[in-house]
Formats: sequence, structure tokens, C-alpha cells
Amino acid sequence: MQDWTTECDVLVVGSGGGALTGAYTAAARGLTTIVLEKTDRFGGTSAYSGASIWLPGTQVQERAGLPDSTENARTYLRALLGDAESERQDAYVETAPDVVALLEQNPHIEFEFRAFPDYYKAEGRMDTGRSINPLDLDPADIGDLAGKVRPELDQDRTGQDHAPGPMIGGRALIGRLLAAVQSTGNAELRTESILTSLIVEDGRVVGAEVESGGETQRIKANRGVLMAAGGIEGNAEMREQAGTPGKAIWSMGPFGANTGDAISAGIAVGGATALLDQAWFCPGVEQPDGSAAFMVGVRGGLVVDNAGERYLNESLPYDQFGRAMDAHDDNGSAVPSFMIFDSREGGGLPAICIPNTAPAKHLKAGTWVAADTLEELAAKTGLPADALRSTVEKFNDAAKLGVDEEFHRGEDPYDAFFCPPNGGANAALTAIENGPFYAARIVLSDLGTKGGLVTDVNGRVLRADGSAIDGLYAAGNTSASLSGRFYPGPGVPLGTAMVFSYRAAQDMAK
Repeated sequence: MQDWTTECDVLVVGSGGGALTGAYTAAARGLTTIVLEKTDRFGGTSAYSGASIWLPGTQVQERAGLPDSTENARTYLRALLGDAESERQDAYVETAPDVVALLEQNPHIEFEFRAFPDYYKAEGRMDTGRSINPLDLDPADIGDLAGKVRPELDQDRTGQDHAPGPMIGGRALIGRLLAAVQSTGNAELRTESILTSLIVEDGRVVGAEVESGGETQRIKANRGVLMAAGGIEGNAEMREQAGTPGKAIWSMGPFGANTGDAISAGIAVGGATALLDQAWFCPGVEQPDGSAAFMVGVRGGLVVDNAGERYLNESLPYDQFGRAMDAHDDNGSAVPSFMIFDSREGGGLPAICIPNTAPAKHLKAGTWVAADTLEELAAKTGLPADALRSTVEKFNDAAKLGVDEEFHRGEDPYDAFFCPPNGGANAALTAIENGPFYAARIVLSDLGTKGGLVTDVNGRVLRADGSAIDGLYAAGNTSASLSGRFYPGPGVPLGTAMVFSYRAAQDMAK
């Protein structure tokens, strides 16, 4: 007989977009729900995000007059991913409309369509994208909950609190979901509560042991436990064991938060794992403190390896960029790489960089270097001068022609999405010619790992033999992603997390 501290119907571990969608789904169905967040703020990596959510074929796209459908989205995933995980692919796109319909029934939640292209050329692709976003949120609309949402990435990394003004992107998503969960009257939201183990009786997960306030609590979960608490991105030891490229300090996850606690707890009760060597990769601008900043939306400059040569289309979607870095890397030949750019933007990096550390700080720390000539720049970086000059000259010739014959930069709608007109034939190609010249160190970062516990179409955690562990569910980066080694479009991590958390809660409500 267990000595329980408290009990509920559904216990949710984590507080990102997926976890809170599951919590709202359960609580809206009348199930008593407890949400556990490891840190002192809700939202996890979701709060850092731009909050594009790949939920195709919903009423949001319909309101925007977008010519998309569930079937078209299924076609795109099949063309890209093949038949692997076909059942979960189908469950994802077929359930997306139901998730959005349920969420938008709550007055705190509203989405809109914002154009952002799908990431791959494949049948069923939408060049305008099919992702949806939460509307910006006035903090006053959710009262005290606003102060409990994790700050934006740049503010969180520098120890600042969130600035006044509307909550946008991921913070708007988390704020809206928290308010929706609270409005049900059936949920309790807890911070600084760390999952230490799952409790099993007669082969069924019946609750969890949790550390909170220096005390051990045993929480009974009558319907089940949903774990959507991130991956192993912040755990250097687990990354090394799994062979996950990159480093924990380079990841975009909240420092100290996503260390694989939920995955380890699932493994301890027999859960199988997959894809632990995989992540949602991205290039990272190395920071003075050794961490990295998420780089996206490259609109200028070029990237070279330590031989001073280009090896990729710098305007690739960020996961493809990161994978190209990893594939090209041989004993440090591409990690770090150098982004070479000129003074066209006043010495600023011609890309979106989050957090956006001031160039002066980079130059002082040596993570960036500057020089009046390319030869001087080569000397400061250790790059071969002749190779660097040849690379830049060849790139400049391509910019004048508007054609990148080597890497086809600017040929895909995504390439030019962030690029302002440059007066030439290809907005993604702008010559590097205005000294002084700069070189920024680029490392292999990620938005989180994407391997974890193996799950079925309802998020139930599976054993190695394919049987389900009763009472245990996983979603988001705590589970192995259905997209494998691909990142199909903006917001697939959030979209899949929300869909399978919803399906888990619906399964528990049966």
C-alpha cells in the first residue's frame, strides 16, 4: 500500500506547448490535473520559440483562405519521410484540426496564419507554409500568470526578466495555454518540482516520486502520467553516450532544465528508446561565455570550413544547415566554421541571432575578429589566405550573376524569405566587398534533441517488444520524433508535441 502525498487523475511532467496542451485537454474533460515544472518558470524551450506550429488543415488555415488540407499535408510527410511511422504520421495530420478546434474554444487562445515556407521540396509542400501562430498577448489579460512564464531566450540567458509590452511568440503561446489550463478549475500548476522516478504497481505506472522544496512527494495519478519535459540536450553525459552531435552548452534549451530526467525515468520502468543521437539542429553563433546563439534567416555573408572553402548553401533551413555542418565535419574541420561578412550592416551579423550579443563584446572576446583586408582576416582566424580570397571572389561573381552554381543559394523560396531586395537578380546573394571584414565562429547547436521514448499513436510508451506500459505516456522531445532525421517545416516540434499530448489525454479520459 503506497503512502501518497496527493493524487490526481492526470499528472503532467513538463510545461511546454505540448505538456500544457495535454493538461488543458485533460482538465477540460473534467479530469483533475497536476502540472509539474522543474524550474521556477513555466514554458521550457517552447517559451523561447517563435511559436510557429505545424498543425495543418485546421480552421485557422481555413479562415486565412489557405488552399491546404489534411490530405495534402499527409502527402508531404509521406513524400519526405516515407512509410516509416506512417500510423503516427496519419494520426498527426488527422488530429491537428481537432486540437486547434478544442484550444480555440477557450477564450484565452487564438491563432492566426503567418506565411513561413515548408522546409523541403517534396510533393505536397506549401511554399507559403501551413504553420499557425498564437496572437500576441497583453500580460494584463492573464494576470499573475504572466510573471510565471519563462523570459525570452536573450533575456533569460543574460539574467534579465521579461521586458514590458506584449508577450509574443512562444511566451504568448505559453501564457495563453497556462490561462486556459487554469480557467478549467481542474488543474494545479506547480514549479520547482523535479521528477525523480515513476511508481509502478502490477506493471502499471500509477504515479511519480517528485522532489519539491527539499521534500519528497509521492503523487498518485489515477488515469496516467504524461511526460513532455524535453530531451537530453542539456545533459553532456547522456549526449556523449548517445553519440548526439554538438554540445550541451551549445544547445538552445534552458540551462539546467532539459537533462533527460523524464526519459531516464521511462527507461527505468522498461520504456524503449530511439533516435537518441538526433536533434533539431541549427547553426549557433559561438558566444563569449562558450554557449551559442541560435542563427536563422541568413541574408548575407558566406560560411567556410577551416580550409577557407564553402561547403553548403548558407540560406538552408536551420536543421539542414546543422546537418550539413555535421556531415562535413572531420576532426573539427567544420565545427567551428567561420561566417565571413562585411561592414554592409555596420559590422552586425547578416542573420537573425538569438541572443543578439553586441559585436563589440564578440570582438573583445575573440569569438569574432575584424580586419581591413581578407588577408589580415585570414591571419587572425588561421584560415588559408589564398583559399579565403578565392572563395570570396567566386561568391562575389555568383552574386553579380545571381546564380550560385555550387550550392544553389537563392533558388528555393525559403532561401530568400528573410532577404531584403539587394538590387540584383538574387536577393539571397549579396557580394562581400565593403571592408572592414569580419569572421564569426559558428558551432553546431540545436533547439533540443528529438530522440526519446518510443510511443504509439496515442503517446503510450512502448517496451522493446512493442507492448505498451499501462499508465505511461510521452510526447514532445521526451519521445522519439515521428520525423526521424528530417525537420519537415516550421513548428513540427511544437505541432507533434501538442497533437500527441492531446491524444494521450484523450486516451486517459476514455
